[in-house]
Amino acid sequence: MRVLIPLLLVFLALPQARAEATPEPSPAACIQTNYGRFTVTTWPERAPASSENFLSYIDHGFYEGLIFHRVIPYFMVQTGGFDAELNYRDPFGSVRNESVGGAKNLRGTVAMARQRHPDSADSQFFINLVDNAHLDAEGDRPGYTVFGEVTDGMMVIDRIGEVETMVRDGMRDVPRMPVTIERTRRGPCPQRSAPAG
Repeated sequence: MRVLIPLLLVFLALPQARAEATPEPSPAACIQTNYGRFTVTTWPERAPASSENFLSYIDHGFYEGLIFHRVIPYFMVQTGGFDAELNYRDPFGSVRNESVGGAKNLRGTVAMARQRHPDSADSQFFINLVDNAHLDAEGDRPGYTVFGEVTDGMMVIDRIGEVETMVRDGMRDVPRMPVTIERTRRGPCPQRSAPAG
């Protein structure tokens, strides 16, 4: 009986130990566009400031009504700054660059857009359509901070990457027909139902 009690305690502790070992899922966001929806899963362990920055914009509904204003086939698609009339939406502020020692700009990854200054990123982000090694940091030279990836709906991103573009109000690579973010929310997009049959 004395042997059985310690064994029983060990078995009772196993489910709790298993639960403690299960990692928390990375924070994600569902982005619904007029071309379909996709999930961005952030990587706070690789780029904590950029991940928190992106999710803050999601929580405030900042991206709703904005368009993908820069689409370059075989390169990337960019959003987070302009509406369909190319009116600029003022961001909350800038975020520090986290590209040195960070993740690579591979196909499907999501990165912070910025100007020439490494710490000038704010609300705008882009999704890599292909591997873009030239956007990565080199040694101590900053690149473009990757803070997550599209984990569902990459086919939507590929469709956006194929739209016809034009020069409009001095801006190049603007889709001729707006690709608009309609809704955003925290959490992954609902799984698509399998077709009946």
